Amino acid sequence: MPENKIKIGLFIPCYVDQFYPKVAIATLELLEKLGCQVKYPMGQTCCGQPMANAGYERDTIATTRHFIRIFKDFDYVVAPSGSCVLHVKEHAPVIAGMEKEQAELHDKIFELTEFLTDILKIGNIKGSFPHRVGFHASCHGQRGLRLSSSSELHQTPFNKAKQLMVNLEGLEWVELERKDECCGFGGTFAVSEEALSIQMGKDRLADHQEHQVEILTGGDMSCIMHLQGIAKRNGNPIQFKHIAEILNEAIS
Repeated sequence: MPENKIKIGLFIPCYVDQFYPKVAIATLELLEKLGCQVKYPMGQTCCGQPMANAGYERDTIATTRHFIRIFKDFDYVVAPSGSCVLHVKEHAPVIAGMEKEQAELHDKIFELTEFLTDILKIGNIKGSFPHRVGFHASCHGQRGLRLSSSSELHQTPFNKAKQLMVNLEGLEWVELERKDECCGFGGTFAVSEEALSIQMGKDRLADHQEHQVEILTGGDMSCIMHLQGIAKRNGNPIQFKHIAEILNEAIS
């Protein structure tokens, strides 16, 4: 693919950094394979979403200001997380004196699959991934960033992740019974409503298992982490991978 001269700042969410560093590495390698110039700012910290979701938005002012300073000079900011991207775009507090930079950041930060399809205009990735794959559409990515269509709306079906994966050699895309149902994670919801969260997760896993999914993937490791934990405790044999890992492995 042709070399891309745009400067990309790689934003890696806290839980990916701490628990799933392979997803961060896969995201970097994938973007570089697609011709992008990528830099990981070492000074980056949490975007503030956990505190904001818990009701402490005032305590995210400093993290938001820092985030803007760290990423303001990049042409684009890309993250393997719809949840964190949506927070930065729509739910971060307005920072006095940085309104211009914050508005610019709103327009140039993208979730990974959104960036590949909408900015790089990649419609067909050539590669091989001979597995039966089920996709979990996370709520923030689907209904917040509009990464895929919602069944409750009268609209032409679309899925940006499917667009990138469906033509990989050997990959079998599994259509689920309830393809846009919440997994029950919801960040602090999984703590405050543990029993309900777990049951929702079991329901989502059952849908994948009934359709004989080999690998469950998605764009948010937080949701995948929740489902993976339930699967492990219940002896469910389904494997779990972030979509960045699948795409990077497919074209390696």
